[in-house]
Amino acid sequence: MPSRQYVLTFSCPDKPGIVNAVSGHLFGHGANILESQQYSDPETERFFMRTVFALVESGASFEALRETFAVPAGRFAMQWTMRDRGDRRRVLLMASKFDHCLADVLYRWRIGELPMEIVAIVSNHPRDTYRHLDFEGIPFHHLPVTPGHKAEQEAQLWTLIEDTRTELVVLARYMQVLSNALTERLAGRCINIHHSFLPSFKGARPYHSAHARGVKLIGATAHFVTADLDEGPIIEQDTQRVSHHDTPADLIRIGRDIERRVLAQALRCWLDDRLLLNGQRTVVFSV
Repeated sequence: MPSRQYVLTFSCPDKPGIVNAVSGHLFGHGANILESQQYSDPETERFFMRTVFALVESGASFEALRETFAVPAGRFAMQWTMRDRGDRRRVLLMASKFDHCLADVLYRWRIGELPMEIVAIVSNHPRDTYRHLDFEGIPFHHLPVTPGHKAEQEAQLWTLIEDTRTELVVLARYMQVLSNALTERLAGRCINIHHSFLPSFKGARPYHSAHARGVKLIGATAHFVTADLDEGPIIEQDTQRVSHHDTPADLIRIGRDIERRVLAQALRCWLDDRLLLNGQRTVVFSV
């Protein structure tokens, strides 16, 4: 079996013949399907599919296959991507004072668990804030947010995103609210980790709010960023049981572990093209 693999993902209006058209096109261009997942949403009447394939016929060309796939894609009005699975996606990480999510992502990246190219780390705090973290080989940018100058800071950030050809921005506990203009530019390619099981306890101090309500479960949520604060399509969530003995400080400590694993799982799904937008929701194909 060829070691080089490719992945096709798409969504389109649901109608008969989609799977046949896709599999027939792949077969006709020398491809063998290795895995395939699909979902038909009865509410939105849209069809979602993720297919991993390899080229097994002599002379088969990925470039030709991708170029000619525009024909069935156009016939079914698909929103689609097709890429070499081995290509490293370009990711920009952002963090503020709390660095546990940033540290976890860096660790998983360095051991090969999150195969990506980290193009930059951006923070509104200076480099010394993270002096215990290993940033070797990763450009660090201190972009402070000062009153009355947020637009200038975001302009610098957007220039950096464009210059580095960033594909995904990850807010790894970046505790600044992005402007509507920036979130619109980053639609579908900016993931945030929120320290709450959304839609409960939005805002900046969710663990304190949860403690005040005496909750017995706390959680974390990874979601796409939109102009509506903490309202973007949810990608991944997890929870852990707590009790009346736990103080707000205990909830924050317990929550750090949940936040780390939820963000890592969301990022892993995005990197492997397992994540498709479905309006205000997401379709996440299992690993």
